[in-house]
Amino acid sequence: MAVKIRLKRLGVKKAPFYRIVVADSRAPRDGKFIEEIGIYDPTKETMQLKVDEEAAKKWLANGAQPSDTVRKLLKIAGVI
Repeated sequence: MAVKIRLKRLGVKKAPFYRIVVADSRAPRDGKFIEEIGIYDPTKETMQLKVDEEAAKKWLANGAQPSDTVRKLLKIAGVI
């Protein structure tokens, strides 16, 4: 089972809100996930980003592959 760290889209039309989740790579974007490790809200005046660093490091150490966008967000948060 390939595990990915990616974004799950929530919110309404033209006002997205994302959760950073760990999911099976075969699961749909907004479908079943294993664990939620953070939130990302780009619509605020100052970007809102909260990441559970311990959980993110644990999943990265266990071989989870972050998507390109999540990799950038984890660098901003100081996890990578």
